[in-house]
Amino acid sequence: MFPVVVGVNHRTAPLEIRERMSFHPSKIEGALSELKCYPSVQGVVILSTCNRLEVYAATTDVQEGINSVKSFLAEHGGFEDKELYQYLYVHTLYEAVRHLYRVVSGLDSMILGETQILGQVSRAYEQAIEAGVTNKVINVFFQNALTVGKRVRTETLIDQHPTSISYTAVELAKQIFGELAGKSILILGAGEMSALTAKHLVAAGASTVMVSNRSYDRAKALASEFYGKAVPFEALDEHLEKADIVISATASTHFVISTERMEQVMANRRNRSILLVDIAVPRDIHPEVADLPGVTLYDIDDLRGVVDRHQEAREVAAQSAESIVDDEMNKFLKWHNSLFVIPTIVALQEKGQKIKDALLASTLEKLGNISPKQEKIISSMANSIVNHLLHAPITNLKEFANTKQGHLYTEILQNLFDLEVEEDTKRHFRVVEQQSSHVRHGRAE
Repeated sequence: MFPVVVGVNHRTAPLEIRERMSFHPSKIEGALSELKCYPSVQGVVILSTCNRLEVYAATTDVQEGINSVKSFLAEHGGFEDKELYQYLYVHTLYEAVRHLYRVVSGLDSMILGETQILGQVSRAYEQAIEAGVTNKVINVFFQNALTVGKRVRTETLIDQHPTSISYTAVELAKQIFGELAGKSILILGAGEMSALTAKHLVAAGASTVMVSNRSYDRAKALASEFYGKAVPFEALDEHLEKADIVISATASTHFVISTERMEQVMANRRNRSILLVDIAVPRDIHPEVADLPGVTLYDIDDLRGVVDRHQEAREVAAQSAESIVDDEMNKFLKWHNSLFVIPTIVALQEKGQKIKDALLASTLEKLGNISPKQEKIISSMANSIVNHLLHAPITNLKEFANTKQGHLYTEILQNLFDLEVEEDTKRHFRVVEQQSSHVRHGRAE
């Protein structure tokens, strides 16, 4: 059983590709169940965020499992295979483990050290558990990764330097307007991103924050947390005409603000300038809105150029975080390698036991009528001989399991003692041998 990850992120695919790949939260459970039925996929987690869509899978056959995930993603996004494949990255076995460790630590994010990703990975794993599509490999994989993410935040204090997509959107507004006090700010959406946006706006000195959502009750609940004002979604145009800054983060699957709608809004504003920041994926605001006079529009990819005052501190913390990831990778490698020598050790012990039992029975028969005490002494001696003989090869094999030659020593032992070991174990070592040539000092080259 092998862990693999196939996905796209902000570095490999533009926003228009990522929004086609994204999953609405209500569709995740069905997608998980569907993917679990593909060939060689035994366990699966789908991580869908604004900057990445990744499928983590436990597969019985690496290449077939990867092909299954690729086919699933192409069908989901409505892509021709070759059209999508140019944007995908693939990590297998140890590279997949390291990748998830870095993701959950915020080291692979568009905004270094972002605080939301740990919770997003945790929720993705919980969704997979609830859908009944995890297995032992996936469970160990993600439980270890979440532990790594918590350790990174505890030991490096990287989350003491606040950053997130929402935070960066507010930083952008500050850089453009200077002070936010006195500015009329409208938030579209009432989910987690919107709540974080409201929190950072208030911390930045914003005094007038409006919240609009299709569910007016949810808008009221969020607005009340920050002494803001809820506005009906049906009256959105009226409030777009008044706002200086609009930050949009809904879960809509289509554009909330079309070009035609914003054109009418700007006419009523007499083209008075407005800043629109769209941090939703899929996007809430049609990209052609940016062409309208008086409109400044930023989407989530535009935020990567925003540098905030905590950037340097996070970069220092990230160096320590990378060391923690290296340390945790070494622990994983040791555990994983030892796991796959166990069948060989068990087979060796069983063979020794079988030989001992046969020879002991033959010897006792030849000795004829002996006392129970004598029989016990002979049996104990036979056990001691087998245990002493196998102690050194078993101990050494466990040690060699943590080296690049572990698979070679395991196969040699299997051949020398003519051991019957499951084919899955042998296939594992062939895959490890292929990967080991690409791994140096704990990092994939």
